[in-house]
Amino acid sequence: MFVHVPVSLSKNPYEIIVGNGILSNTGEFVAKVLPAGKCVLITDENIAPLYAEVVTESLELAGFAPTLITIPAGEKSKSLSSAEAVCDRMISAGLDRGAFVVALGGGVVGDLAGFVASIYYRGIPHVQIPTTVVAQVDSAIGGKTGVNAREGKNLIGSFHQPVLVIADPATLETLPAREFNEGMAEIIKHAVIRDAAMLDDLAGLEKSSLPALIARNATIKAAIVAEDQFEKLGLRALLNFGHTVGHAIEKAGGYGRLLHGEAVSLGIAAALHLSVQKAGLSQAEADRVLGTLRAFDLPVRLPTDIPTSALMKALFKDKKFEAGAIRFVLTAQLGSAFVAKGVTEKDIRLAINELRISRRRVPSKGVPREGRKRWSS
Repeated sequence: MFVHVPVSLSKNPYEIIVGNGILSNTGEFVAKVLPAGKCVLITDENIAPLYAEVVTESLELAGFAPTLITIPAGEKSKSLSSAEAVCDRMISAGLDRGAFVVALGGGVVGDLAGFVASIYYRGIPHVQIPTTVVAQVDSAIGGKTGVNAREGKNLIGSFHQPVLVIADPATLETLPAREFNEGMAEIIKHAVIRDAAMLDDLAGLEKSSLPALIARNATIKAAIVAEDQFEKLGLRALLNFGHTVGHAIEKAGGYGRLLHGEAVSLGIAAALHLSVQKAGLSQAEADRVLGTLRAFDLPVRLPTDIPTSALMKALFKDKKFEAGAIRFVLTAQLGSAFVAKGVTEKDIRLAINELRISRRRVPSKGVPREGRKRWSS
């Protein structure tokens, strides 16, 4: 059984299909949106042994001719040099403008493969098959593709919507606990900006409810993308809650030291502090979110060896700053958010300092500890 979540764009709408065990249906789903022919399956060295064979066989049974390209796992593969290497291998394999890309993996694979699809022969279609929580609820949806630059995260990229997203929550069972938990930061972010009731639902999270949770979050992301596809109206910017400081922490700490969701968790903590100070969010509501982050073993305190000066340097290289102006997403009440105009550099420095202060321990309000780890079959 699976759920269809529409991404209702005015031009080239597509679907997100969510369901346990649907990797074996990949070819059937793809055949409904793309003609038979050559394609490239891009994945990484961790995912390939687990799922590349079933996806390849399914594509072949549906009449496609896939070429497998496996990249090193990790954030370092999200680079222009990696994109060039993948393009070179695609050219060598004889893939032309009639081919398409299938991205099988987490956020790094999805962002890189989507970017390759956007530039190869000036743009070919791509299908996203996300295998992490972060990718299934966020990065695989919405068409933001890109790679990192030396000066910052995702500074080189393009909008290139997939033609289909296939999300199989069963793939999350093979994630290590840390990688599963990091994805919950994006789910908690969605709760803060659109669906506060989800914070309570996370307290009883069970394996059987995971497909519904993924579909619920995919629906939130799809709706926001459909409302503001190219981030021109200020609506899609709400998805950046926690990401302004989060991306700076990723950069300043060194890519790979903190997982994306862990850095976003720290960014959420900073955004909550600013929301209390600047937007009137109650401290009780801020503590509710902080407790949920802690419940999934996500950090809310900044490592002491990441200097504020490095964070501020990274912040002002971020694409969320326009003509030097700070665009910072805040919440006045859980379940809604807005782009604030009155956040200053001093405010951000104080929020970063707050991440270093040893405050009283916020109670962990969320799933019990045994539910926070990778589930066994």
